[in-house]
Amino acid sequence: MFSPELSESSSRSDVRNNGQILLLENEQPWREMLSLALEEQGYRVIVALDGRDALPSIQNPTSAISEFPFNLLIMDSINGLDLCRMLRHQGNSVPILIIGLRESANNSAFYLEAGADDYLTKPFGIREFMARCRALMRRQRLGQLPAPVMLQYKEVILYPEECRVLLRGEEIKLSPKQFRLLELFMSYPRRVWSREQLLDIIWGQDFIGDSKTVDVHIRWLREKLELNPSKPEYIITVRGFGYRLG
Repeated sequence: MFSPELSESSSRSDVRNNGQILLLENEQPWREMLSLALEEQGYRVIVALDGRDALPSIQNPTSAISEFPFNLLIMDSINGLDLCRMLRHQGNSVPILIIGLRESANNSAFYLEAGADDYLTKPFGIREFMARCRALMRRQRLGQLPAPVMLQYKEVILYPEECRVLLRGEEIKLSPKQFRLLELFMSYPRRVWSREQLLDIIWGQDFIGDSKTVDVHIRWLREKLELNPSKPEYIITVRGFGYRLG
């Protein structure tokens, strides 16, 4: 049961059920435009005006997407930071897209570090917006790799089905992107991955951005794994080619 303060932006019976999306946007013109664009593509849209409205529906301790009511969360930058942190702390891996004003774009790293999967700066085109939404939901729905019971490399143990990582016997917290990168590296030890390959596999071919995104996430991953991130033992840079594990 959804909060009475939340509302479905459409009740049309002929809308295809491509998934359910929570849209949290405090500006009415953007809220109406984005919800209409999503509905036209067959998504069921639940609209919230602010974080207080959205909280009852997303405050769920499970990370299983089948038990969580939404396939994607789209949140404005005003409300998104604390909600991202809360969901990731709960272990919820639902894809999160943050939309913010151009003057706040320099703070996008804070949202990515808090657990957001992507950040889109206003103003933007509907085509780009829809491409990012589809890419996030496709990766969540299909995944990229088969999920063995356990992966281990040196002192790192990764449990794909549990989205859990142990480092030297202690559990560490990784963002969804960091986890997927580490899972890929551990599935193919010593294989070198170019930045372009990592963008295609982890971010998807619809991702609009540059390879510096990969470098940022690799740096964050090293900070979680390495005793000395400036002299990494796990995620190694192969100059002129990309990255590998070990």
